[in-house]
Amino acid sequence: MPAIMLIHDNRLKELARQVLAIEAEAVTRLAARIDDRFVRACRLMLDCLGRIVVLGIGKSGHIGGKIAATLASTGTPAFFVHPAEANHGDMGMITAQDVVVALSNSGETDEILTLLPLIKRLGVPLIALTGNAGSTLGKAADVHIDVSVPQEACPLGLAPTSSTTATLAMGDALAVALLEARGFTAEDFARSHPGGRLGRRLLLLIDDVMHVGDQMPRSAPDDLLKEALLEMSRKGLGTTVVVDRDERVLGVFTDGDLRRTLDRQLDVHAARVAEVMTRDCKTIAPGTLAAEALRMMQQHKINALPVVSSAGTLVGVLNMHDLLRAGVL
Repeated sequence: MPAIMLIHDNRLKELARQVLAIEAEAVTRLAARIDDRFVRACRLMLDCLGRIVVLGIGKSGHIGGKIAATLASTGTPAFFVHPAEANHGDMGMITAQDVVVALSNSGETDEILTLLPLIKRLGVPLIALTGNAGSTLGKAADVHIDVSVPQEACPLGLAPTSSTTATLAMGDALAVALLEARGFTAEDFARSHPGGRLGRRLLLLIDDVMHVGDQMPRSAPDDLLKEALLEMSRKGLGTTVVVDRDERVLGVFTDGDLRRTLDRQLDVHAARVAEVMTRDCKTIAPGTLAAEALRMMQQHKINALPVVSSAGTLVGVLNMHDLLRAGVL
């Protein structure tokens, strides 16, 4: 094991900045290589009836796994196959309906070159991302995309650093271009990410968290104000929805309405709900995304929303705390 050298803190910072500068330049240079070959690669993947199969070994294999995962989560079915495993049985995972994307900085990776005759025999389109267009892989590919870099960020010029960053960035460029071409939406993305906060924000409906039935605070317009306050207290949502006999929503009475009522010095023992309720209240339709309900509440600075059917009848009540508990925020 090599001896650990003492190094000044400023030198560590300097080295880190050099790495970032070198890798940033490598990625910036890729913009000039977005040409007809890039477009052809996109067309091959868009026309693919099967899946995109990404190959790579070593550091390129790690990058390949990330590219395959990004493609799969943005509307382009894809998976990663390790070339060594493909040489020992996993080649059967590739069908004539697929498109192969092979990653190799040198373009001479033995484990990938061994697979070329089999890929050609299947008639599978081959897209190669290499740093050497004149390499065996570059020449064999139906489409070659140049991801060469002027230098690695490693001071020894040995560890794949800039080259893997450039390959990853080009993979992202392909994935995002395909995403746009497919008309992929935020809801489509959520279906690929049902777990965690992202899935909750993009998939959860208000129907899943709203209060229904006897849980809904309701009052009649001719109820006494004290009766409405008791209903608010029992249901604990900081509001009561004012409805007629047919459950059509007429308005709401909230904590804010109570404060305004007290400021008006009305007789709280004799006042009726119809005198103090907010008539033109905000409502929301069932089936709305919880994230949209949250946006609406924040925009209008309200803490509760009646959920109203197309016929104008009350079907639920949504409270800000329901969204907090569901993890939408």
